[in-house]
Amino acid sequence: MRPFPTPRPLASSLGLAALCVAALLAGCSRNEAAPEPVRAVRTVVVGSDTAGATFEFAAEVRARTESRLGFRVGGKLVRRSADLGDAVKAGQVLAQLDPQDLRLGQDAARASLSAAQANHEQAAADFKRFKELREQGFISSAELERRETALKAAKATLDQAQAQASVQGNQTAYSALVADASGVITGVEAEPGQVVAAGTPVLRLAHDGPRDVVFSVPEDKLQLLRGLEGKGDRLKVKLWGSNEQWPASVREVAAAADPVTRTFLVKADIGRAAVKLGQTASITLDLPKTNGVNKLPLSALMEYEGKTAVWLLDKESMTVKPQVVQVAGAEANSAVISSGLKPGQVVVTAGVHVLTPGQKVKFYGAAAATPVAAAASR
Repeated sequence: MRPFPTPRPLASSLGLAALCVAALLAGCSRNEAAPEPVRAVRTVVVGSDTAGATFEFAAEVRARTESRLGFRVGGKLVRRSADLGDAVKAGQVLAQLDPQDLRLGQDAARASLSAAQANHEQAAADFKRFKELREQGFISSAELERRETALKAAKATLDQAQAQASVQGNQTAYSALVADASGVITGVEAEPGQVVAAGTPVLRLAHDGPRDVVFSVPEDKLQLLRGLEGKGDRLKVKLWGSNEQWPASVREVAAAADPVTRTFLVKADIGRAAVKLGQTASITLDLPKTNGVNKLPLSALMEYEGKTAVWLLDKESMTVKPQVVQVAGAEANSAVISSGLKPGQVVVTAGVHVLTPGQKVKFYGAAAATPVAAAASR
């Protein structure tokens, strides 16, 4: 016979039921989102200021004229008497081709000239005799005309031989590469033993005279530099490692962009300043000061919907909203704003990348919005 089960206490059953009901109620209730935190921000008050843009570009000193020297005839290079960095004078022989074939050609041209000259003398003597015979009536006029035509042909052949001999003589002289101006050798592109074609560059010669400072500018600065052509010394050149500056003027601006860097080459004239070829320099361009502009710290700028913007603070509601602005340039650590702001507006300068439109904020610490000049001094 089975024993009867022991009855459980009523209090235990009620407690278990209460726990189940509490668990069901907790599962059915919704989790409420935590309130968005009120972020502390730094601010400045927009005011009217004065700004002047300064642009600086890396540059290199080059000669105004730089020639790639090559032979006007082809042949084997047997000697090069100029090396990289050598100073040469006008008329100095820099390199020499093997002149053997050219001299043979010159001898052949001289022989042809001698033959043509002898033929011309013979034709002239024949014409003189036949002219006397015609005057005596021993030959016809037609025969005399044939002799005159032969004399003209001999004269033309002589002229041709003389010209050919002159050309061949020049070709022989072209076997020596001569400097056409005084300057410095800045490049060597051929060595003795190499067979070069006519016109192949052998040496690069930087001519003595005025110097240029060459630098590249992006497309957005192209019109600015073109507007400075012929307007005097608007640029300042400073050699790296030196505190001395020279005035420079824009002489030439490239019409097409470099296919690799997509920048435009600018040449600035510095005259005969005491600089060395290849020296590295910096070009500085100072634009006139402009009054009545707005300046903000660079930290106040952000990108909003693909445009440059700032956060404006409403002091009454202590909320922020985005404001699109137009940046005209930079000066030190400040951005020059050309449009989008008015004096007296409060702009957030720190924490801009964690804010959302309409978000509640508070001033950092106990300080309220301060003018731009005071904020810049922090």
